[in-house]
Amino acid sequence: MPFLRIQTNRTLPEADARSLAAKASALVAEQLGKPERYVMTSVESNPAMQFAGTDDPLAFLELKSIGLPESITADVSKALCQLVASETGTSTERIYIEFTDAPRKMWGWNNGTF
Repeated sequence: MPFLRIQTNRTLPEADARSLAAKASALVAEQLGKPERYVMTSVESNPAMQFAGTDDPLAFLELKSIGLPESITADVSKALCQLVASETGTSTERIYIEFTDAPRKMWGWNNGTF
């Protein structure tokens, strides 16, 4: 089950945050080759955040998934950066992404683990 959390210090209207969550869900499913029915996304806007000593527009993303191969992270990074930049007006130079390959036994779902 891939999980993508997007945090940005930009203020996003509720409709824009929901739209970004939906677009990100489809993108993650496509990039990882997983059914979208297992993808979860979260968009958090307007927390107090700083990067490089300023609060200019920025974003921090966390993508966790079972079986996330290192070989695709560069392509996934590019796709996610472009999406977040276009939806929030944040420069790709001010977007960080943390990738985590979660072990199956450490990811719970539906009364059990994967």
